[in-house]
Amino acid sequence: MEENTNISKVYEPKSVEDKWYSYWLEQDLFHCDIVEGVKPFTVVIPPPNVTGQLHMGHALDETLQDTLVRYKRMTGIPTLWIPGTDHAGIATEKKVKDWIGEEGLTKFDIGREAFLEKAWEWKRQYGGRIQNQLKKIGASCDWSRERFTMDEGLSKAVREVFVNLYEKGLIYRSDYIVNWCPVCQTTLSDIETEYEEEPSFLWHLKYPVKDSEEYVIVATTRPETMLGDTAVAVNPEDERYTHLVGKTIVLPLVGREIPIIADSYVDKEFGTGAVKVTPFHDPNDFEMGLRHDLPFVQVIDFEGNMTKEALQYEGLSAKECREAIVKDLEKMGALVKTEPHAHSVGKCYRCGSTIEPLVSTQWFVKMEPLAKPALKAVEEGEVRFIPERFTKTYTHWMENIKDWCISRQLWWGHRIPAWYCSDCGKMTVSKTDIDTCPHCGSKNVKQDEDVLDTWFSSALWPFSTLGFPEKTADLKYFYPTSVLVTGYDIIFFWVARMIFSGIEHMGQVPFKDVFIHGLVRDEQGRKMSKSLGNGIDPLEVIDEYGTDTLRFSLITGNAPGNDIRFQWDKVRSSRSFANKIWNASRFILMNLDESITGNLEGLDLLTADKWILNELNTVIGEVTGNIERYELGLAAQKLYDFIWTEYCDWYIELTKSRLYGNDQEAKKTALNVLVYVLRQTLELLHPFMPFITEEIWQHLPHEGISIVVADWPKSKEELRFEQEKEVMEVYMETIRSIRNLRSGLNVPNSKKAPVYLAVSGEKEEKLYEGITQYLLDLASASEVKVVRTKEGLPEKVVTAMVTGAEILLPLEDLVDFEKEKERLLKEKEKLEKEVKRAEGKLNNPSFVAKAPEKLVAEEKEKLKDYQEKLQKVAERLGALEA
Repeated sequence: MEENTNISKVYEPKSVEDKWYSYWLEQDLFHCDIVEGVKPFTVVIPPPNVTGQLHMGHALDETLQDTLVRYKRMTGIPTLWIPGTDHAGIATEKKVKDWIGEEGLTKFDIGREAFLEKAWEWKRQYGGRIQNQLKKIGASCDWSRERFTMDEGLSKAVREVFVNLYEKGLIYRSDYIVNWCPVCQTTLSDIETEYEEEPSFLWHLKYPVKDSEEYVIVATTRPETMLGDTAVAVNPEDERYTHLVGKTIVLPLVGREIPIIADSYVDKEFGTGAVKVTPFHDPNDFEMGLRHDLPFVQVIDFEGNMTKEALQYEGLSAKECREAIVKDLEKMGALVKTEPHAHSVGKCYRCGSTIEPLVSTQWFVKMEPLAKPALKAVEEGEVRFIPERFTKTYTHWMENIKDWCISRQLWWGHRIPAWYCSDCGKMTVSKTDIDTCPHCGSKNVKQDEDVLDTWFSSALWPFSTLGFPEKTADLKYFYPTSVLVTGYDIIFFWVARMIFSGIEHMGQVPFKDVFIHGLVRDEQGRKMSKSLGNGIDPLEVIDEYGTDTLRFSLITGNAPGNDIRFQWDKVRSSRSFANKIWNASRFILMNLDESITGNLEGLDLLTADKWILNELNTVIGEVTGNIERYELGLAAQKLYDFIWTEYCDWYIELTKSRLYGNDQEAKKTALNVLVYVLRQTLELLHPFMPFITEEIWQHLPHEGISIVVADWPKSKEELRFEQEKEVMEVYMETIRSIRNLRSGLNVPNSKKAPVYLAVSGEKEEKLYEGITQYLLDLASASEVKVVRTKEGLPEKVVTAMVTGAEILLPLEDLVDFEKEKERLLKEKEKLEKEVKRAEGKLNNPSFVAKAPEKLVAEEKEKLKDYQEKLQKVAERLGALEA
């Protein structure tokens, strides 16, 4: 597009953002082709839930990814960012169940096939919402390669991996104790179970030994499970119980006879050293049950209610049963004592319900053989965590990993590719659907009802999205990917599983770097949640402030791995920054004509020009280095400081005398440097604030169709001007000192006055000989004199020392002494009254005791402010007297 130097007076994000995103799509600027012989930069998006909605965590995650992707694209490297969505088994099934529930139906009423049709309808209706929201935040994904975890290609990849692992003996089916959610009606893996401390009680129960006066005391947090006890265990080295091992307990309320067993799992130092064993309802007891061949008695069903094995308590909920059992044990004298006890309770990560450990037939992945190479890859540096401290988190989990339960009792998801023959009883695992038993030829075959854990398909994302299991050109060129950007909260859920899956199925790690970011918390540092009502919709922020403002506010101050607080002050500060860039650009554009191209060749550069070019050179190198090291927050801050301070507050102001002067060559030089620096700066800023930078860049003289594919700026040796940098630093120090002196005397900027610079020698005199115009422009100087001696200078002056010189400002030219003294005395009198009033209030015990705490704090703050102002007024009066 051709440049047009007219831009609106005020920056209006709404009129800019949709226009440029549509233009980028029309020009196909996010598409990436294979370039033989050139190593690409590849990123896969952490796929959001297909029925989800953009939240602040997404906004941060996508902003970080987009910043890296836009930067790499501008460096000329083939850059691919693959978008996509996750089918999100539990979450989506719940939404669809609620949807049909509005019609008074359950999924069982309409059947599996009709339910899945409804789920696909829901996906079609709401699945595009998150995609449009990602576009709203500026995500520069290659949308032609968008994938969905249940599309045909990815489903084929899931089948391929399942069957391969099964044939290697790494997937198996077994009865095992699992985390069961009675509400979602499915198993959960260990990392889908969140633990919360809850206040409860520890009940001490008396279990009598058969044919004896002795008894054993056990302590439990779940007395309702005692109905399923099949042993009492003690440590084999515990001398208190050695004589009882092999004897029998008569279980209170039930009358069942159960053995006393010895097992080294029992900690003899904890409690009484004896524990009840309920193999069906406790993971540790389950293992003991296997070791000692104990019966498994189920007393809580999959709805969370008591079974017929619970005898008279059948049909009660677990909670109701607990209350009834405690009363009954107390009546029969079997309850020794009850004491308060806080303990960790497992909760479903989706619905928050209490998890019930239950034994069930499930599918598992054998983890130890897969974890070893995945651990080695990180230990040997094939995969690098940024920041490095998360390596320990990953290593600890992988070293202590348990087999992964991958079956879920849902209908929405990848159905397990296993078929059971009703005639011969054999099972067949197949990559393709079967309708005939390969063992006996029977047609009576039925597929497993369960689906795979959502994370099973997500674990394949870096290669399934590129065409696996087919050996596609994309897979060959773009795999392994370059970096994964994700939050620390899913290192276990996703990152670790992708690493071992990539090694197992592709023979290579899926990415080189894992760039970890923290959570976005509220202003008080709390996690954003529905229950707290403290969530902030990023789309509402975008609607009010614009996308670039939100992106910049999330990225500034952001350090890898650390949580950030969403602060409205930062949002407003980022909007001010956008307005600053806009206003500066508008000022420059208003002064341009067709002769200005931003070309530096043949220009007669002044000290200020060389200084800003040197500063630009420095910031190019620093920002590039920061981005390469994933220090995006630092890079953004450096750009903010350079644009706001060096470019806008200093350099633009330093050029104004040339822009408004009659020397056309000087004006041309200033404008070319202004345009050159602005254009390069916009290109540096583009990955962080893509929309405003494109809008301004298109109005400037430029080459190419979009800033999206402009060349990333490079530091240039010929633009290093260290000497001019040193000179300008002295000049700026001098200007700041003069401004401070004038401010201290309350002199308005409009009042001009002479400035004398007393220097000690020829070197210093030469240093300051070029400062005159800058002081006339920026320090309200009416004239500037550089002198070797103070002879003949006014006697009444204010002074300040700067590098190589003393500044002298004649007081008579700055201040009407009598008038200023009169003004200050009035201000002093007013402030003394306010101090007296505030002190009186705060010295009043009644006010301090009865007034709201906030009001008292405000009054203290006011008093402090009045006292500080009074001190400054006294200092000014003293200076005038002197």
